[in-house]
Amino acid sequence: MSKIYDFDKPVSRRGSHCVKHDALKEFYGRDDLLPLWVADMDFETPDFIIDAMRQRLDHPVFGYTVAYDSYWESIQQWLLRQHGWCVEREWMRYIPGIVKGIGMVINAFTSVGDKIIIQPPVYHPFRLVPEHNHRKVVLNPLRRQADGSFEMDLDHLESVIDERCKILILSNPHNPAGIVWPRETLARLADIAVKHNLIVISDEIHCDMALYGHKHTPFAMVSEAAAKCSITFGAPSKTFNIAGIVSSYAIVPDATLREQFFSWLSASELDMPTIFAMTATEAAFNCGDDWRRQMLAYIEGNIDFVDDCLRRYIPQVKLLKPQASFLVWLDFSALGLQHADLVDMIVGRAHLAMNDGAMFGIEGEQCMRMNVGTQRSVLQQAMEQLRQAISQL
Repeated sequence: MSKIYDFDKPVSRRGSHCVKHDALKEFYGRDDLLPLWVADMDFETPDFIIDAMRQRLDHPVFGYTVAYDSYWESIQQWLLRQHGWCVEREWMRYIPGIVKGIGMVINAFTSVGDKIIIQPPVYHPFRLVPEHNHRKVVLNPLRRQADGSFEMDLDHLESVIDERCKILILSNPHNPAGIVWPRETLARLADIAVKHNLIVISDEIHCDMALYGHKHTPFAMVSEAAAKCSITFGAPSKTFNIAGIVSSYAIVPDATLREQFFSWLSASELDMPTIFAMTATEAAFNCGDDWRRQMLAYIEGNIDFVDDCLRRYIPQVKLLKPQASFLVWLDFSALGLQHADLVDMIVGRAHLAMNDGAMFGIEGEQCMRMNVGTQRSVLQQAMEQLRQAISQL
């Protein structure tokens, strides 16, 4: 019988130097908020990862370490088992974080003044990293459907591409809306990218967290065109709650892109994994599927719990049910509040720390991103605080 994991077990994180709790004062001006913002989970990191790290700690020397074969094989076998993606060893390199990887691709392939396309509402570093590197950001907003869901507007995408557009950053699955993109959409996107000589950076950090029977499709495997134009980023960090252990990797099937990007990485030794990144990744991917399945079932229960509470007690707030990940997009537009008043209600009255939807693009001004990767008792408290705050409007 497999081990049963307890995701209801409370874990005190305050004082552990975690952003989610210990940076509340810095980001929200107060530290008495229930934290439902930063995209890590409040569950204990799985025991098999901690045990593997402890075993490595038994050796008293932490010197320079080679990227050994079993580390790479653990990634390859995981991607093959979970997604049917057969990745060659030479396609892979370690990178020191996915946001950093986006900046690295931008600097390796573009020049100041070149254009980077993003699809808002979307993870805010997709905009900030290009801007801070003095590139121009071109918007290809997602199209809102009648039921609140989103789809890509690929006709609009073609209309905004010009000769200075060099890269499109894809969130796959999508953050913050939790979309598992259809294969047909990804294939059409790849055709457009190849036609216009765009590189597609596919951020697939949430790929192992598909929910409710949905199945993630790696962008690079949808077609020859996608393989030709793509640089894929992945990591075990979201799935196994090890964001503090930088364990990301890049996959580049095309030889020309690979040579340019990997040589750029190696020139500054940015592709050298740390001891514990490899240890944690190997343990996660070799031992983690049962834990992952149980965690995702608990996350589905949390999403259903929040959805039920909103429908019963706060019907003005609409939940966009995610197809992947532990991040939930909440629509507060029915309250009729100005953006500043919405933020004040969430922080000042409900005493909740959520991600302001405006950071993901102007399309999110009436929305909040809520992290449900926590104990259900925390969500019960959050829903009651939100109900009381809205009842006082």
